[in-house]
Amino acid sequence: MISVKTEEEIGLLREPCGIVRDCLSFVGERIRAGMTTKEVDALVYDFIKASGAEPSCLGYYGYPASACVSVNEVVVHGIPGDRVLREGDIVSVDLCAYKNGFHGDGCRTFRIGEVGPEKEKLVRVTEECFFKAVEGLKAGTPLYDIGYRVQQHAEGNGFSVIRAYTGHGIGREMHEDPSVPNFGRKGTGVRLRAGTVICIEPMIAAGGWRVRVSDDGWTAVTADGKPAAHYENTVVIRDEGVEILTL
Repeated sequence: MISVKTEEEIGLLREPCGIVRDCLSFVGERIRAGMTTKEVDALVYDFIKASGAEPSCLGYYGYPASACVSVNEVVVHGIPGDRVLREGDIVSVDLCAYKNGFHGDGCRTFRIGEVGPEKEKLVRVTEECFFKAVEGLKAGTPLYDIGYRVQQHAEGNGFSVIRAYTGHGIGREMHEDPSVPNFGRKGTGVRLRAGTVICIEPMIAAGGWRVRVSDDGWTAVTADGKPAAHYENTVVIRDEGVEILTL
């Protein structure tokens, strides 16, 4: 069931979402070649704790870290470890913060130094997909219009949309209804109500859309080994548009 938040609840959501926003900026200013993904995760943990919040991902269904740090061919849920970031990598950092009884969620894909033209375009188009998704989005919009807009922009630029993972509702739980896929048929799906809070998160691949999950049970990589990018914000549906809480 899709829960509609009151203005009081949305007010409580603002702080964890602001922490996510600021943490992503903090990481973006510091991430660099030579760091391990575990060191990136430590930046996230320390920032969230220093902000008086809890890292929602840590311990979630046994997940062992505060952030998902996904490099190149890793689409989502990359477990931080000893992998060293290198010049030319792209790195998605997906994190959630819990405070005031609510979760905030966001992701950015960072470029490590100079990346090749394909990766550069991939990161740019993935971010653009998010902003295409929120164009005209407001109360009454059919849910799958979001995915339709993402898919049209990604495929129009020669990329593919990951099918196995989606955006989601968020609030007192990190993952709530509805599921928000990045593909779909325009004009279909439940009509979104004002006060609905969702995470819109395009996950776009340079090659095919199929993925496989590694033996750790978490790390999802593109089946063809091509790079993928990820961009996410927490969004409130309003009568005349959207409010983006993590920007």
